[in-house]
Amino acid sequence: IDGVAASAASYVAMAGDEIVMPENAFLMIHDPSGLVMGTATDMREMADTMDKIAGGMVRGYAARSGRTEEEIAALMAAETWFDAEAALEAGLATRMIEPVRIAASFDIARFRNAPPALAEAIADPAFESDQDVNEAAGDVEGDEIRDEALEIHGEPEPAPGTPPSLDPVVTGIDPTAIRRDAIAHARAVVDLCRLAGRPQMAGRFLEEDASLDAVRSSLLAARAEAEAQISPHHPQPGPTPIARPWG
Repeated sequence: IDGVAASAASYVAMAGDEIVMPENAFLMIHDPSGLVMGTATDMREMADTMDKIAGGMVRGYAARSGRTEEEIAALMAAETWFDAEAALEAGLATRMIEPVRIAASFDIARFRNAPPALAEAIADPAFESDQDVNEAAGDVEGDEIRDEALEIHGEPEPAPGTPPSLDPVVTGIDPTAIRRDAIAHARAVVDLCRLAGRPQMAGRFLEEDASLDAVRSSLLAARAEAEAQISPHHPQPGPTPIARPWG
């Protein structure tokens, strides 16, 4: 499991002769879910189907882990996340190995109990998406093409009046590192906003280049303000009742 095996992916992992998890990997089990639109009969049939699927998953996890079906059912109902050590203790993994560099695209906002360690791993610059990896590869390829062109044609002459460009080697500026830091910061901001239930605020934070501490403070303030506006007495729809005298 090189990264995250959540939901159905964790059940697929149970089929392996060995279930090997790097120290920084995660595994998650939960009850199956689905959508249905129709009559009450349709919904009852869907509920029965979900129960059958859940029963099969419970038996599969229990058979692999050696735990009772009751224990597994409770873990699934709670949406339980395991790091490599916990999965090993639970019997859901057979071996733990050294941490690996994670490269994936993963949205944790859809899960209710995602561990903070996973959010931190995703926000870490070492956690690169496939797009980031492809962009980095494209940069390397572009640099190689440019170097070959310079060997053939030489450095182009700057246009008259053009100020001298800054050489990253001379100035010590690493454009790749700057871009990776910016991507990591943007991911962290978006994840914080999603976890707080306010994804629409991410754009403003990114435009303001707000720090993560400032983002957390603003989200907490917004939540406190929203809770303060909730009144136990909500006006009811319809005409306002008219008081009538007794008698």
